[in-house]
Amino acid sequence: MTDQKLLFKFLTRLGDNCLILGHRNSEWCGHSPILEEDIALANIALDFIGQARLWLELAGEIEGKGRSADDLAYLRDSHEFGNLLLSEQPNGDFAQTLLRQLLFDAWHVYMLDGLTSASDPRIAEIAEKALKEARYHIDRSISICTRMGDGTAESNRRMQDALNLLWPYANEMFTSDDVDQAMEDMGISTPLDQIKVKWDMLIDGFIDDANLIKPKDNYAQRGGKQGVHTEHMGFILSEMQFLQRAYPDAKW
Repeated sequence: MTDQKLLFKFLTRLGDNCLILGHRNSEWCGHSPILEEDIALANIALDFIGQARLWLELAGEIEGKGRSADDLAYLRDSHEFGNLLLSEQPNGDFAQTLLRQLLFDAWHVYMLDGLTSASDPRIAEIAEKALKEARYHIDRSISICTRMGDGTAESNRRMQDALNLLWPYANEMFTSDDVDQAMEDMGISTPLDQIKVKWDMLIDGFIDDANLIKPKDNYAQRGGKQGVHTEHMGFILSEMQFLQRAYPDAKW
């Protein structure tokens, strides 16, 4: 692949992560256990959708085929999406939603921090804007997940169950391929192994503070970055893309 094609893939991965996780969080709107959390998750979802638009707009520009952010969001099939498998996992109970968010936020904040120094000023500018939101996200995630883990026996059990369930999806964030390597070589992104060192320190500290038990790294789920997704992805897209596909190019 040319550098431009690899850059397009990298940018769509960033956008797809935000788009899919933002959609997942939006599913809580009107259904959260308390009003404050309902509003908080809706706001985080909006943050992610806004970030997705910026990444996908730039991806479309890099691709040079005239595709907009809307085209990339609503007119691609599952195998064309490069989001992490973690982002597409079902909401489950509230502990599962919050823990999924924490695992992602801990990666996202360090990834964006590295991208603020990208050799491409357009990427650095988007990353700097998104980083402000990501720092709020990780602070909130650590705070609320720690309180749940260090709370009642029931809240601790639910948080531990969520950690056990989602842990196998975490390692995909640090599994490098030709796209990741090219971005490092081009001075775009920070090496994933360096991000993992920081991620491990943050997550290990959270696990200790929340009185949880760290799962063993027996196996890792992966494939999302290459377009190989879980069965959940099709259901997400069927809901998210329905209106655009049912009424192509509709004007509102």
